[in-house]
Amino acid sequence: MCVEALEQAMGKKKKKERYPITMGVRQLREHDVEFTPKLYTYVEKGGTRVSSEELQVPEHNVVKTLIFEDQDGDPLVILQHGDHEVAPGLLAKAIGQKSTKPCAPEVAQKHSGYLVGGTSPFGLKTALPIYAEETIFDLDFICINAGKRGFLIELDPAELDRVLQPVRVVVAQPDAPEEDSDHAGW
Repeated sequence: MCVEALEQAMGKKKKKERYPITMGVRQLREHDVEFTPKLYTYVEKGGTRVSSEELQVPEHNVVKTLIFEDQDGDPLVILQHGDHEVAPGLLAKAIGQKSTKPCAPEVAQKHSGYLVGGTSPFGLKTALPIYAEETIFDLDFICINAGKRGFLIELDPAELDRVLQPVRVVVAQPDAPEEDSDHAGW
């Protein structure tokens, strides 16, 4: 008899994994989205590399939620692969603006309602236009922040379309030449 069946026969319940109930999780539940919670130890400025290593998922499948603004200061969300950077000029061109840049952390927090490092595209404080790198939808699964530092969820990328309806764009920073590889994260 397996351990789980034995515990059940003895009246012991299997412990459910506990995770934060954020505004993002609430929106996912409202839309009946199936997801798997993934908790990890948050490291300041560790980025997607830390979460992908700790959760043992490819960094390409970890999708970061970034809050940018256009030349008028109007905020927007851009979803990008963890192992890529957003090219602000390509983003501006893709959305028909003159320029874009990342928001300062306090501005991003004001618009999203989340701390930087815990920003989710789900359950945003303010409705914002959402854009997503089109190749995210080619993946079998993604891990994306659920609204708290150290808390990602794994889900089918098709759920992004169903719940958020983002505009698909191609805005990944082109790879740096080999001799400049030390500057690839700039």
